[in-house]
Amino acid sequence: MASGVPDEVMMNAALIKELADMAKDESLLQGVLMRTKETPNSSELVTYAPFTLFPSPVPKSVFLQALAVQTHFNTMVDQISQDTDFLQEALASTIEVDDFTARLFKIHQQILKEGRSQSIVLGLNRSDYMLDQREDETSSLKQIEINTIAASFGGLSSRTPDVHRHVLKVAGRLEDSQRILDNNPAAGLARGLAKAWELYGSERAVVMFLVEEAQRNIFDHRYIESELWKRNIPTIRKQFDDVYKTGSLDLEKRLIVDGKEVAVVYFRNGYMPQNYTNEQCWDVRLMMERSTAIKCPDISTHLAGTKKVQQVLARPGVLEKFFPDQPQVVEQIRSTFTGLYTLDMGPEGDKTVAMALAEPNRFVLKPQREGGGNNIYGSEITQVLGEVKQSTERMAYILMDKISPPPIQNYLLRRDAPLTVSNCLSELGVFGAYVRQGEHMVMNECVGHLLRTKSSEHTDGGVAAGVAVLDNPLLV
Repeated sequence: MASGVPDEVMMNAALIKELADMAKDESLLQGVLMRTKETPNSSELVTYAPFTLFPSPVPKSVFLQALAVQTHFNTMVDQISQDTDFLQEALASTIEVDDFTARLFKIHQQILKEGRSQSIVLGLNRSDYMLDQREDETSSLKQIEINTIAASFGGLSSRTPDVHRHVLKVAGRLEDSQRILDNNPAAGLARGLAKAWELYGSERAVVMFLVEEAQRNIFDHRYIESELWKRNIPTIRKQFDDVYKTGSLDLEKRLIVDGKEVAVVYFRNGYMPQNYTNEQCWDVRLMMERSTAIKCPDISTHLAGTKKVQQVLARPGVLEKFFPDQPQVVEQIRSTFTGLYTLDMGPEGDKTVAMALAEPNRFVLKPQREGGGNNIYGSEITQVLGEVKQSTERMAYILMDKISPPPIQNYLLRRDAPLTVSNCLSELGVFGAYVRQGEHMVMNECVGHLLRTKSSEHTDGGVAAGVAVLDNPLLV
């Protein structure tokens, strides 16, 4: 699976230069946009979001498998978020040593003590996979993680198919151009937000996007906002600080921000420790969780997406707890799991440490963090585990088998980067949207996909982290 296009195209330097220039123009025409690093809070000057020149080959069977299992992952995350004992048990060791998870968990406990103010739950998540190449050259689908908060690129990935279709047509690959799938996660994610807003039941109430200070990736949000405005659903964009200054709960615990009642809080921020720059941010998070606004995600759904929960789910018999009498569903989910190992104190954790130190290149060491660029590989594993192996600090991590995707060749187009062919690895994301009202699942859908590709010399990091670029699957 060297590339999705023949060598005579890949190696024709004049054609590649012409295609790259045209592709950049096409991406701007289609709205695959980002603000610049220099001016992340102004749209006076924008550039194209980095992307691949050609779509990357993905086996059709594996792609369809990822789409088919998504609604089960939605159900699973939702079930976990309602299982207080499971979350308590799964995260007990982590919250002893990881301050960030502990703070989130404290809010979760306070909400349980007070009682939830809102019975409507909205989940917008993205499950990420890589292909693991077996010795017989076939590939299997293996989950890297599930993102239950601030899952990005549903907007921009709705605009990239037309860019790659155009590139392939100009390159004389008309048939290939017709094999690129339609994809519109922005519309699907907005459908979930709209359903939640509608169930909240106030036409005056708004959907509040909780956003970061630096907003380079604003257009990814804007596509979803635009879908909501088409339905006459008003949206506002606020940062933690804005909510601190202008937000409050009324006597009915309704969330009022800047004089507007908030029906849905859509977190596009708040997923990593550095998002909480001071105590006021934590106060705001608690206030929003206590309110009757529908949270996407609520605190327990946020916790359901932690790496530690992922590792516990891979233990024998755990999935069966959430899907009793559904062995096929359990099998569908479990077949996407790779090896996941505990680092808790005790013989099992000691065994994990020994295994990682003996063959560090076989594994990835993962802290409880989102946002890309946090994982630890190779000789660094030896260094980190060497320091913490005897202490409880090791419980802040989990160990995972390293996935070995088949390398593919492509050109990565990013501003000011040379136009050279790279050996690349791709990561497939699948978007899920669900809404539950009380006991009743009102919506549960797979709403689209995202392919991100990076040079194989980079071990970790996503598009927003500046490592991966946007891509499309060319099904083979």
